[in-house]
Amino acid sequence: MRFALDEYANLNSPIHRWHPQYKLIGLFALMFAYAMVEDLRLLPVILTLTAILYLLSRLPLSFLLTRLRYPGIFLIGIVAVLPFFSGQTILWEWGIITLRQEGLLAVVLIVCRFLAIFITGLVLFGSGSFLNLIKAMRSLGLSPILADMMLLSYRYLFELGYQLNTMQRATRLRGFKPTQLSWRNLQVYAALAGSLLVRSYQQSQEIYKAMQLRGYGTSIKSINSKPSLDVYSLTALIITLAIVAGLIGLEFFLF
Repeated sequence: MRFALDEYANLNSPIHRWHPQYKLIGLFALMFAYAMVEDLRLLPVILTLTAILYLLSRLPLSFLLTRLRYPGIFLIGIVAVLPFFSGQTILWEWGIITLRQEGLLAVVLIVCRFLAIFITGLVLFGSGSFLNLIKAMRSLGLSPILADMMLLSYRYLFELGYQLNTMQRATRLRGFKPTQLSWRNLQVYAALAGSLLVRSYQQSQEIYKAMQLRGYGTSIKSINSKPSLDVYSLTALIITLAIVAGLIGLEFFLF
């Protein structure tokens, strides 16, 4: 199981050289603009912008494809259902199966916006260390408690993944066949899930006690520092915000 989002944080690309605070503001604004797009004529624009952004980040294509696997299941579910049940204009009909125009257009809009937002978010988290990104969020006003929860959750996802792999390997060594669908297998999966939940809870208690022994919670220092002046990052932010304003303006103009 692979959870690492920042395994390519040390690459040298225009996106990697962007200061985390400026990058956070710019790419979040860009994702917000993508979410506002309703006109189908703007879909090629946002997909082109997304492709250019990903190319500038120099992240490998395998990095995208690996992390698109599970969200792809969600997309397949939408594509398989929405075009046949949403809308009134019938494009094609065969028996009880009816392809509707409104549903098909909605699928195109949803899939394109989802891909644009997902890839932009992947570039945001993949073009720098997760710790620096959390520090940037803290400096922009994120609650210290939420920042700590995000860091701990990200850190111990790896540990939970390791424990799950160990438990699955142990069940296979004892003759468990995961490909068979039976009541016995469902019971085994339920036991695995329950054991993992109990272990994660116990581990969280131990971690919290260890943090308290080291003084966690006694004092919280504010790090709401302003980003240092960086001409390159500031210029990149201005360009990104100009693109965001242009997309929003085109959306209202075309609408």
